[in-house]
Amino acid sequence: MKLRQVVPWGFTAIVAVLIGNGLLSQLTARGLTNTVNEVMQGYRVQTSLQALEQVMVDLQLGERGFIITRDPNFLRPYQTAQSNLAQEFARAKTLLQNEPTQLQSLSELEALSNEALAVLSNNVAQIRSGETPSSEDLIQGNQALEQVRDKIEQMLQAESQTLATKKDIVTRAEILSVISTLGGTLLGTLLGLSIVGFVIRQVVQPINQVTLAITSSSTEIAATVAQQEHFATEQATSVNQTNSIMEELGASSRQSAEQAQKTATGAQEVSQLAETGIQAVTYTLEDMTILKSKVEQIAQQIVHLSQQTDRIGNISELVTTLANQTNMLALNAAVEAVRAGESGRGFAIVAEEIRKLADQSKNSAAKIGVLVSDIQKAIAATAIATQEGTQTVEKSLKTAEGMAQTFTGVTTAISSVALNNQQISLNAQQQAIAIQQVVVAMNNLNEGAAQTANGISQTKISTQKLNEAALDLQAVV
Repeated sequence: MKLRQVVPWGFTAIVAVLIGNGLLSQLTARGLTNTVNEVMQGYRVQTSLQALEQVMVDLQLGERGFIITRDPNFLRPYQTAQSNLAQEFARAKTLLQNEPTQLQSLSELEALSNEALAVLSNNVAQIRSGETPSSEDLIQGNQALEQVRDKIEQMLQAESQTLATKKDIVTRAEILSVISTLGGTLLGTLLGLSIVGFVIRQVVQPINQVTLAITSSSTEIAATVAQQEHFATEQATSVNQTNSIMEELGASSRQSAEQAQKTATGAQEVSQLAETGIQAVTYTLEDMTILKSKVEQIAQQIVHLSQQTDRIGNISELVTTLANQTNMLALNAAVEAVRAGESGRGFAIVAEEIRKLADQSKNSAAKIGVLVSDIQKAIAATAIATQEGTQTVEKSLKTAEGMAQTFTGVTTAISSVALNNQQISLNAQQQAIAIQQVVVAMNNLNEGAAQTANGISQTKISTQKLNEAALDLQAVV
């Protein structure tokens, strides 16, 4: 599976785990809250039942105290309990409205309480009227109160059992919540570490290797460019020397033409030498033409090399920009990781940006490799063209030397045969024009060599910048 597939799926899995963990925690917390509320409701029911029991105790104590002492003060707790009895039953009914069984028991308890209250009220009424309640009435009142207490005790036991069951549910819900939270966090952490490990293996290490290769290649290119710069400088010096020689030769030719014009005689004896001179000049022109073609090839290769170097500079700037952006995104990812907590939403955005930057870095590295190959080919072609140009210049020098020797023979012949120097004058004029053309060609060659040297210098500077960019990228990685 490739990086562009693993990273989105991996972070999707992490987000899914975190979302699932959050939903499970939410559901567990909601269930736990509901169960805790039910437990608290059970405690409130127990409190209400205990309050009912206390009311019945107050009724019995007030009734007994009044019967024994016949003191009306003992009727105060009796009357208070009698007035609170209805309120406590209403409160209990409200609390038990969702428990049909307990609500039925409460109705039975209310009926028993009313019966007991009727017996107690009858006994109190007899005392107030001056009569003494019979033993049967007293026993009946006690039995009615005992039935009420038993019923309350049954309801308390039933509520206690319900509370115990709900407490077990709360305990299990707490354990499930802890397990789901820890398990989801652990699973998300493991997935995150796996994604980080994969990115390090599949992105950082290959970029580091490519950076090392770029650094090595740029160093070799820099050495080659420096060598070519030295050769171009030497070539420019040689062209300048050749230009000076050709100018001197042109001056000599013009002087020969002037001397030939002064002597109006032919030079039949030196016609062969004149033809040899014409051939030498022709050869020189041909060699100069070839040299001009080679220099044009050199110029074309240098232009092509300059274009490739410009593209390398652009891609180097892109590599630097991508490195800076990658650094900033890594910082953003760290900040988002601190802020994320359990949600982790920021990781999706940062991961997407990192993926794009990694793809751009890979494409840029590939382009750099292709451009480096093109530069090497261009440099090789430049070296070949330069070598051929040097050979052509050497042939031109030899041809010029032969031409100089020929003109020396012509001068000697002109001295001996002044009558035939008219034809030599015409040939000398033609040679002067040809030499002037050679001088113009050599000037063009000199300018081309200077431009070549400047282009190589610019290539050297661009190569150094490429090397610096590769080192910066390596330092960032």
